[in-house]
Amino acid sequence: MAPKVNQAELPEGIFSLLDTDLYKLTMQCAILKYLPNIQVTYTFTNRTPGMRLTRAAYHWIEKQVSKLENLRISSEELLFLKNTCPYFNDTYLRFLSSFRLQPSKEVKVSWVPVKDTESVDDVGDLHLDVGGLWLHTILYEIPLLALTSEAYFRFCDKDWTHEGQEEKAYSKGIQLLGHGCLFSEFGTRRRRDYHTHDLVMQGLTRSASDAKQHGWRGKLTGTSNVHFAMKYGVPPVGTVAHEWFMGIASITNDYEHANETALRYWVGCFGEGVLGIALTDTFGTPTFLKAFKKSLPTEAEAEINTASTQLPSAPRSSLSETDGVVDTKSSVNKPLPHVATTNGKPRSYAQTFTGVRQDSGNPLEFVKTMHDFYESEGIKEQKIIVFSDSLNIELCLEYKKAAEEAGFQPTFGIGTFLTNDFTHVSNGQKSVPLNIVIKLSSASGRHAVKISDNVGKNTGDTETVNKVKQTLGYIEKQWAAGDEKTRWGTEGQEATTASVQA
Repeated sequence: MAPKVNQAELPEGIFSLLDTDLYKLTMQCAILKYLPNIQVTYTFTNRTPGMRLTRAAYHWIEKQVSKLENLRISSEELLFLKNTCPYFNDTYLRFLSSFRLQPSKEVKVSWVPVKDTESVDDVGDLHLDVGGLWLHTILYEIPLLALTSEAYFRFCDKDWTHEGQEEKAYSKGIQLLGHGCLFSEFGTRRRRDYHTHDLVMQGLTRSASDAKQHGWRGKLTGTSNVHFAMKYGVPPVGTVAHEWFMGIASITNDYEHANETALRYWVGCFGEGVLGIALTDTFGTPTFLKAFKKSLPTEAEAEINTASTQLPSAPRSSLSETDGVVDTKSSVNKPLPHVATTNGKPRSYAQTFTGVRQDSGNPLEFVKTMHDFYESEGIKEQKIIVFSDSLNIELCLEYKKAAEEAGFQPTFGIGTFLTNDFTHVSNGQKSVPLNIVIKLSSASGRHAVKISDNVGKNTGDTETVNKVKQTLGYIEKQWAAGDEKTRWGTEGQEATTASVQA
């Protein structure tokens, strides 16, 4: 059964460059400053391989991808970024004002049918390959994932409607806010379509308004989607993705120091205490914490070009005139800001960053790990933990209790549970979301990998993954609740929780 809403009246595909997650823009800003000439590739993975797309869906995606070339940032959108995101410098905003995606050169869309009958209803496997300058291609991930999800539910699973989505989001918001939760909407990449996302934002902002009138402690802290943040007058939220750490590790070919290097240049770009939620699990949280406890470089240390922290230079000549304005004075050879001091002692990254984000593995174990870490470092101030891994209301409340008992301020980035929570009209059973990802697969000609805190989220070249694990002394963990093929349940059955297994 096709959706009852007249689709012709709704936006189709992607029509705004800001219809993406904030952290894609923050990373692009850092790449512009330090690494504008780095070549990269990205690879698409369907973690629910049994959910294939039809030929008709594939052709729709092809058409929508080609239309990305028409996207331009508007003067109103640019002004919004300038007024709302002060961490974006003028150089980056000038660059963005003339930025254009070039999918005809940078994106290859292909599809392989399981059995080719030349019918539009033939099913097959979708392939999306992206390649080019990191500075340019970083903005493809979110729109390509959103388009793929929309195509699947436009052409393959059509037994659903938009009916009740606004009210459902409102109800979820009320429950979270009523329990004092601080949460943001994180659902762009796997949303059912733009209209669903819009309905969800309507419901959430309405619940936030009602919660404020009741004086509840809970708060809708924003959305990761910059377009919807602008549309609904809520903060755009987000800091950094695994991609930043993966890229730095691949470019330097130094996994032992990759976390520290990535942190150092992040602070160098945005300043101390700005965009201060650290992502811990790209190469396993234990490895990250070794870097997190280190001190930021002093002014003298920042001037020393050591192998462990020096990125390759990025000459202006590698960019064409149409690529935007690059601040050639802001090269990697320029010393980073010296550190602030407390009682004459340099501050560590753990002290400087306001908190951490948990995105893989057992969240309850993560709470204990971070509590023990901060305690061992003598850090007494309250830190934030952002939970962002496949959340629902029950899990938010469970993690909130554990985090608060350990002295943290918990907050939640809730995605697919908000923007792709549907049942089939015909039988009332669960309409399962696609679990799809696009990950950095190479940078500077080397494989880029992620090994996370759960084997189910490992990505990249298997040989490289194994070498990195050996280099870092990585201890494998399997989290039973982390089965990526059934992350949001199976047909007719919701996802459940489970305990970690060593």
